[in-house]
Amino acid sequence: MSKRKKPRSQDLDRNLRQINLNAAGIDIGADRHWVSVPLGRDDENVRSFACFTSDLYTMADWLKKCGIETVAMESTGVYWIPVFQILESRGFEVKLVNAHYVKTVPGRKTDVLDCQWLQQLHTYGLLSGSFRPEDQICALRSYIRQRDNLIKSACVHVQRMQKALTQMNIQLHRVISDITGTTGLSIIRGIVSGERNPIKLAALKDGRIKASKEKIAASLTGDYRPELVFILQQELKFYEFYQSQIADCDNQVEQCLASFTDKVDITKKPLNKPKRRGKKQPGNAPQFDLRTHLYRISGVDFTQVDGFGALTVLILLSELGLDPSRFPTVKHFTSWLGLCPSSRVTGGKVKSSKTRPVANRAANAFRMAAQTLSRSHSALGAYYRRMQTRLGAPKAITAAAHKLARIFYHLWTSGGAYTDPGINAYEQQYHDRMLKNLKKKAQAFGLELIPISNTSESVDSKTQTLAG
Repeated sequence: MSKRKKPRSQDLDRNLRQINLNAAGIDIGADRHWVSVPLGRDDENVRSFACFTSDLYTMADWLKKCGIETVAMESTGVYWIPVFQILESRGFEVKLVNAHYVKTVPGRKTDVLDCQWLQQLHTYGLLSGSFRPEDQICALRSYIRQRDNLIKSACVHVQRMQKALTQMNIQLHRVISDITGTTGLSIIRGIVSGERNPIKLAALKDGRIKASKEKIAASLTGDYRPELVFILQQELKFYEFYQSQIADCDNQVEQCLASFTDKVDITKKPLNKPKRRGKKQPGNAPQFDLRTHLYRISGVDFTQVDGFGALTVLILLSELGLDPSRFPTVKHFTSWLGLCPSSRVTGGKVKSSKTRPVANRAANAFRMAAQTLSRSHSALGAYYRRMQTRLGAPKAITAAAHKLARIFYHLWTSGGAYTDPGINAYEQQYHDRMLKNLKKKAQAFGLELIPISNTSESVDSKTQTLAG
C-alpha cells in the first residue's frame, strides 16, 4: 500500500499568495482606532487615532501617504460608520468585516494584534466585507428604520391606553377591533374631554362599525377614576405626538424617493391596477402614492406578488437597494438572508440543516409577507398551506419566505412581471410530481402503476371472455 505524498511547503507558499498588497487593517473602538499597514510603509506600521473627525481625516491622510488602497475594519455597534464614510469618500475600498469571523483565533487579546491580524488576512484576500448598499439607499434606509422605531414607540402608548381602559372596566376593545381607529380615538377623546354618558359616547361611532350603539354603550359603562383618566389623557397625547412624527418622517421618505432616478417612464408604461386583496392596507402605511414611486425607481411592480404590499416592498428596497449585482446568484441571496438550509456536515454525516440564525431586516420582511399567505387564493397560498400541514407553521413560514425571496430575486434581476399561475395549476403540478415519484418507486420494486380506469376495463374484458 503506497503512502500518501505530503505536500511540500513550497507548494503551500505558492498557493497562498498575497492578493491585496496595499491593504490596511483597522480595529474600531469607542474612543481610539488602531490602524495597521504593511511593513516598510512608515516608521511605525501600527498607529492609533482618536475618534474625533479631525483625527479621522488625519488617519485618511496617513493611509494615503502609505499607499493604501483597500481597508478592512472590524467593529460592532455604530462606531464604524463615520470611519467608513470618511474613508470611502477619500477613495479607499472599505470592507466591514463581521467580528464573529475573525475572533475565533485564540491568543489575540489586544487592539494592536487585532488590527495586524486584520491587515494580514486582508492581504491574502481571506476577508469578505458585509453588504452595504449605495449611499442614496442608505439615506432611505435611515428614514425607514427611524419610521419603524416611531411605530414601535407609538405601540407602547397604545398598550398603556388599553391598560388604563381595562382598569376602568371599559371593554371598548371587545366591541371594536382597533381602539386607534376612527371610532376608538373619537370615543377616547370624548372620555378625556370629560364626557361620561355611554350613549353619547356610543353615538361617536363610525357607520362602518358593525356593533350596535347599545352594545358599544354597554361596553363604555365603567369606573372613570380621575387618576386613570389622567393616564389615558397623557398616553393619548404621546400617541398623537408619535403619529405627527411618523407623518413628518413620511414626508422625508417621499422627498427621498422623488430624488431617485427613473428606471421606467410611467407615462409610457403605466402601472397596472392593484390586485384585490382580502385585507386592507395596514394602518401605519404612508399616505402618499408609495406604489407608484417604487415602480418608478425599480422598474418592477413587486406588489403583484401575493404577500408583498407597498410598505413591505419599501422595506426590502431600503435594505437591499436597486443593484442586485452584489449577489451573483439566487443561492448567494437566500444564504445571506438566512432563509436557505445550512449544510453542517462532519465525518460524512449531516449534523444539521437548519437555517442560520441571522438578524436581517429584509429576511424579517420576507417572513412577515409569508405569514399573510395563509388565506391567499393563489399558488403561493396553496404552497404555504401544504407546507403548514406537513411541517407546521414556523417551518412553513420559512419555506414560504424562501420562495418569496427567490421570486423577488428573479424580478429584481430580470425586471420582468409576475403572473400567478393559480391554485389549480399548483395542485395539478403537485399531483403530477407525486405521480412521477410513485412510478419511480414502483419501478424500483419491479412493479408498474396502472390507472383505475384501465384496470376496470381489463377486468371487464376478462369477464366477457370467461362468459363466452
